[in-house]
Amino acid sequence: MEKISPLIFRIALTGPECSGKSTLAQWLSNELNLPLVPEFARTYLAGNPSYSREDLYAIASGQFTQNHQHERCICDTEMTVIRIWEQVKYGGISTPIEDLTSSESYTLLFLCKPDFPWEEDPLREHPEARNELFELYQQDLKIRQVPYHILAGSLDERKSQLLRLIPH
Repeated sequence: MEKISPLIFRIALTGPECSGKSTLAQWLSNELNLPLVPEFARTYLAGNPSYSREDLYAIASGQFTQNHQHERCICDTEMTVIRIWEQVKYGGISTPIEDLTSSESYTLLFLCKPDFPWEEDPLREHPEARNELFELYQQDLKIRQVPYHILAGSLDERKSQLLRLIPH
């Protein structure tokens, strides 16, 4: 009997900066032959790393729209990233971000642990706080009762974890 694939199969990666999201999303996109949805903030902030809270709303809206334009895809990031970013930078999570978050839908969500070595990047802001940020991600996902899987270890270990958890 032939395996039936679900119509909607959307996988997202989340986690603190420099935790392997982009590397894993690109690999998974190639491995599963699914479209990759890149991190919208990188394009939006290209050449101008300064931003306002209004820019964060535009980034959230752009990411949400891109993530949900495909029924089958791999998303480099999702609203939890924006939620934690807004909470840390501006002291709370706004109604527009809450509204986008409540409309999100993923088949699987993977939280990347920041146990990769730090790589300098002009858009990264918290090299010393990655573990604390990871804890904020876990708390936020638990409070919202969002199911997720933690990815940890070397790149090869994470790839093995992904292949074990994803039906293919």
